[in-house]
Amino acid sequence: MKQTINELEDIASQVRRDIVRMVHGCQSGHPGGSLGCADFLTALYFEVMNHNTDFNMNGVGEDLFFLSNGHISPVWYSVLARSGYFDPSELATFRKLNTRLQGHPTTHEHLPGVRIASGSLGQGLSVAIGAALAKKLNKDNSLVFTLMGDGELQEGQNWEAIMFAPHNKVDNLIATVDYNGQQIDGPTEKVLSMANLHQTFESFGWQVVTSNGNDMEDLVKVLHYAKSLTGKGKPILNLMSTQMGSGVDFMMGSHKWHGVAPNDEQLEAALVQLTSTLKDY
Repeated sequence: MKQTINELEDIASQVRRDIVRMVHGCQSGHPGGSLGCADFLTALYFEVMNHNTDFNMNGVGEDLFFLSNGHISPVWYSVLARSGYFDPSELATFRKLNTRLQGHPTTHEHLPGVRIASGSLGQGLSVAIGAALAKKLNKDNSLVFTLMGDGELQEGQNWEAIMFAPHNKVDNLIATVDYNGQQIDGPTEKVLSMANLHQTFESFGWQVVTSNGNDMEDLVKVLHYAKSLTGKGKPILNLMSTQMGSGVDFMMGSHKWHGVAPNDEQLEAALVQLTSTLKDY
């Protein structure tokens, strides 16, 4: 059942509550990027993607999602749980020994919704292209989505994939770049500038759309528009501007919260800012 914008925003706020609680609970993880992408993954799983919570690895006849920047696993785990892949109570096991919710998504734990191990940055786009080509070969009209961090575009494998997709008319693919301008060592412009990503992707032959990744209404509109552009000979890139740490004022816009867990006082301060009608796990 489709959700209203207000309902999606409520879910996203709960996802943010889940993120800060998960990372606090094990005093380890990556809250900054997870918070920044909470709106995107909520929109994707609750509004945009055609997917099946009765999970199987093949994904025939349904849209697929691949997370490339696997360190933001808290947001993905929360969205998977809240959309029905597994019980939200399992979120309390995040990063605990011998559980399914490891710091980076893996496949040998057989967590529903996860089709590849990710966390070695720069590989997600290549996998998504392979899945999209498989769907074409199987005459499966479903779509493939993937999310990448802007910092990981500094890795070379991405650019082989970025060249490959337009050349081979992989037009059932919608890739999103989390364009927050931050990475673990600082602002991307200072670590290794990637110049104008919009122009660069267009020059490589992609159809580029832009979105505000922390505005639910804009996200939903742009993602549906991106879907309307598929099947026309070009892969689609959603260049999505976000703020790292979005929703928690003292975490917003700084690379310092890339991989730092909140303490008890910071957790309480964050939860005060994040309200939701849903229940905590």
